Amino acid sequence: MQKQKFYRAGFYILGLLILAMGLTLNTKAGLGVSPIISVSYSISTIFQLNFGDMTLVLYSVFVVAEIFLHSIRERRRQRQGEKALAQARKKDRTLILFMDILQIPLSLIFTRFLNVFGSLLPEFAKETKGIQDLPLRLLVLILAIIFTGVGASMSLSMRIVPNPGDGIVQAIADCIHKNVGFTKNCFDLFNITVTILLGLVLAGRLVGVGIGTVLAVIGVGRIIALFQHLAGEKIVALSGVEV
Repeated sequence: MQKQKFYRAGFYILGLLILAMGLTLNTKAGLGVSPIISVSYSISTIFQLNFGDMTLVLYSVFVVAEIFLHSIRERRRQRQGEKALAQARKKDRTLILFMDILQIPLSLIFTRFLNVFGSLLPEFAKETKGIQDLPLRLLVLILAIIFTGVGASMSLSMRIVPNPGDGIVQAIADCIHKNVGFTKNCFDLFNITVTILLGLVLAGRLVGVGIGTVLAVIGVGRIIALFQHLAGEKIVALSGVEV
């Protein structure tokens, strides 16, 4: 049992580190960032602010939105005649609220890793000398997509505290009664739209949106599915997570 807990915590932390590395590499390639961080990236770039700090602000907004959406869902259930089950669900509501709030300290730690990786990795886009360096930037982008997919898959599989970017998608899906995949696509489109508007209005150009953004939308989901197929069952069995 203790060994399983060790594996579970280890896979969770490792997954978050790999995810942070993937998101950072995505910003360094200079070909467009992942939709979930595109808003914070564009704001930090336009106003010359710290990327990790802006991502923390964005994630905090996500957490507040999650709490609000969970509250709406609970009130809707009560209006639909489920008041008799209210007491039985009280512990579940408390746990959900607790898990939502825990995402804030998680975001603080996670975004510090974004800053650390950001300071260690070079700016590949600034170091390019022309079209001949495009293959290197594409390679960095591919690595970013792989790292992001693997990290997200590992951390989510452990079912501890979700990353706010994943938590908000799940909360929206539960509230509108749609599957997570459809909701994720819509949320990505929303983030991309906001990022495009911010860039055009505040900078007069696109900031953070490019071919890398499109490839991230397509590729991250495929990497998650592939990793789950190849290693998902093994790490779940090692960590003792109940499926």
